Amino acid sequence: MKRIFILLAAILLVGCEYTTPLVTTPDILIDKSLLGLWQMKEDDGKITQMAVLPLDDKEYLVSYPPAAKDGMFFKACLCRTDGKTLVQLKLIGAADGNTPDDNRLYRFASYSISGDKLAVSFLNPDVVNENAASSKELAKLIADNRDNPKLFKEPAVFVKISK
Repeated sequence: MKRIFILLAAILLVGCEYTTPLVTTPDILIDKSLLGLWQMKEDDGKITQMAVLPLDDKEYLVSYPPAAKDGMFFKACLCRTDGKTLVQLKLIGAADGNTPDDNRLYRFASYSISGDKLAVSFLNPDVVNENAASSKELAKLIADNRDNPKLFKEPAVFVKISK
């Protein structure tokens, strides 16, 4: 579990990897089962939380971890590529008031919900080049690697603590 937390923290807090979005205008309605407060327990017992709120009927605000001095804020939406529904996250700033200073603003993740558990797997930049020049090229790279078992990183699992 600690390895999963370290992976998720690195993915969310170190910075985003992609310069290009898959979609510029969200067109899929939010999945309301994603809304709420989620938590992940580390091996040492520390709890890390993530809040997912609706911005409107097609976008989310994701705060990770919420109310933390080093918390990050993402605007997110669902998008489809190669028959898969992904979450596109765009870094919009940090709790300390800092905003991104480079053009690496995007992350992409697959997710699944089973009961009160949310599994999040981020797109692997070692498989899908982070320097894709366009949304079309990024989608093609994902499609070209559809059968690669390393297309997505190992999932991080959260448990819902509010509805």
